[in-house]
Amino acid sequence: MPDQNEWETKAANILKAELKRKGVTYAQLAELIDEKEVNIRNKLSRGKFTAAFFLMSINAIGVANLNL
Repeated sequence: MPDQNEWETKAANILKAELKRKGVTYAQLAELIDEKEVNIRNKLSRGKFTAAFFLMSINAIGVANLNL
């Protein structure tokens, strides 16, 4: 089974891929969820964020379904 770091990387990659698919930049996401762009950039580069952040971001960019 993958370790914690692998799961964090997977979550970050899923969110990055959905942003790219939707054509949403980090700056645009920052506006949508009322957070600073630098914070979003750091969270996604480190892969360290909460499930709540992930769900809020996915919802804000209009993703209704995810295939894992």
